[in-house]
Amino acid sequence: MSAPAPAAVVEPDVFDFYNVRSLLTEDERQIQDAVARFVDEKVIPIIGDAFDAHRFPKELVPEIAALGLLGCNIDGYDCAGLNHVCYGLVCQELERGDSGVRSFVSVQGSLCMYPILTYGSEEQRQRFLPGMARGEIIGCFGLTEPDGGSDPGNMKTHAVKDGGDWVINGAKMWITNGTIADVAIVWAMTDDGVRGFLVEKDMPGYTTRDILKKFSLRASITSELFFDNVRVPEENLLPNVRGLKGPLGCLTQARYGITWGAIGAAIACYREVLEYAKVRELFGRPLSHTQTIQRRLADMSRRITTAQLLSLQLGRMKDEGTMHPSQVSMAKWNNVRAAMDIARDARDMLGGSGISVEFCPIRHMLNLESVITYEGTETIHELIVGSQLCGKHAF
Repeated sequence: MSAPAPAAVVEPDVFDFYNVRSLLTEDERQIQDAVARFVDEKVIPIIGDAFDAHRFPKELVPEIAALGLLGCNIDGYDCAGLNHVCYGLVCQELERGDSGVRSFVSVQGSLCMYPILTYGSEEQRQRFLPGMARGEIIGCFGLTEPDGGSDPGNMKTHAVKDGGDWVINGAKMWITNGTIADVAIVWAMTDDGVRGFLVEKDMPGYTTRDILKKFSLRASITSELFFDNVRVPEENLLPNVRGLKGPLGCLTQARYGITWGAIGAAIACYREVLEYAKVRELFGRPLSHTQTIQRRLADMSRRITTAQLLSLQLGRMKDEGTMHPSQVSMAKWNNVRAAMDIARDARDMLGGSGISVEFCPIRHMLNLESVITYEGTETIHELIVGSQLCGKHAF
């Protein structure tokens, strides 16, 4: 009996070296393609100017909502009910456009809709989630404080029970979507530990202010939140969570999306510099014909491939319900660092053109300086993985 003929060897795709796309289901590929078209047609043509003008392209929100991307991995409440791999692919494609666009979707879904779904009452879910899915209600997430950073347990914002209400005082900083948000998920210290509150924009004593003059995430709104005796009714308390596990659980959701998003930024830089190297001639030959450039492009492809496989397996585990937060930390640490290194190297390979907003690497490079910091710094994620390995927290 003769052995079956071996399968034909296929040349690797320069943009998908390990054919990771073949590991996706047909539905997952369709979702990725739909978001990719949106990014190519609507985001990329305007995002350089928006970044330059320090402007969040709010005009994109209705179409983002119409595509079903807000809270897309939530079942019910007018949400798309996609699996977590699909959500990751959404983040990847959006951040291929810009980190600010992905951040908007990530904050809305993972940091605002998720805690309402998971920690909120059914009345709160019905009141907020459908409108948030349609983009009619914008949310923000208030955890980080001026003196907090990586130590949320040192929270100064506090809430005191007063009759049937809670009175909140304090401040939050580095809050995405803050000044356009209709509702803020605010975490405050109480006599019963950290609790979460739904603070609405028209509540007396609640004010917001944009943080300007940023050199990163310029196409994103970053704000400060201030609470001066803000009276919040009991029905706006998230009833089903106490302690830091509430906000940290939200951060795990957001970090998962970031692991995919960073891949998109890396792909954008790699694609642009690969095409540039083929047409840019120096010393009588294209840059792509030199050993130095080939080695650097090969390293970019290696890093992107590794990151893709890491996030895909992470997504499969998340869909199975077996994902551990420390595994998210490893992927965020690896993938954002890889994207930063690729963006910086791509910027260098473009020469003088690399500092122009007409090319994407400088924009992605600057954005990634924020991405590597928010939702847990690189050092924090290293220590999370280390504590899992050694069985002891070192922070």
